[in-house]
Amino acid sequence: MLDTLVTSKTRLKLLVKFFLNASTRSYLRDLEAEFGESTNAIRVELNRFEEAGMLTSQMKGNKKIFGANVKHPLFSDIHSILMKYTGIDRVVENVLNELGGLRQAWLIGDFARGRDSRIIDLLLVGDDINSEYLLNLIGKAEKLVDRKIRYLILNSGEEISMLPQYPERLLLFGVE
Repeated sequence: MLDTLVTSKTRLKLLVKFFLNASTRSYLRDLEAEFGESTNAIRVELNRFEEAGMLTSQMKGNKKIFGANVKHPLFSDIHSILMKYTGIDRVVENVLNELGGLRQAWLIGDFARGRDSRIIDLLLVGDDINSEYLLNLIGKAEKLVDRKIRYLILNSGEEISMLPQYPERLLLFGVE
């Protein structure tokens, strides 16, 4: 759906990269390696987004680091559209909201890094999460979003030691 509206593959990759997880930062050469596209095509799109005020940048040494401008009036709308585009909104609605005992749910893996993927990785924190029920919900959600969902369940307290292993993460449910 979104790729019909946004015809530039580079532009769509940049939207996912920066607007799905607002804490994502990157620079031109890193994006070139990640996207497998020319620096010129990426630079043109970065400049357009920066001129529109949708991206911010700062210099670190000789690298220009880009990130989403969370104060841009369209940031939350774009983020919401990307959640729908990736299917993560349905995972939250159909899986996470239905689990009793769930304290936190984190998006980890490629999507947390701002990379589109066929797999949605979740880190679930809570006590007494019914694994059988969870598998049932995930099976239904996978059909809705047409993506594979992988998950890791941690008991309350374990997340303190495990979260640093996932520096790029996005809280989907609960409070930090």
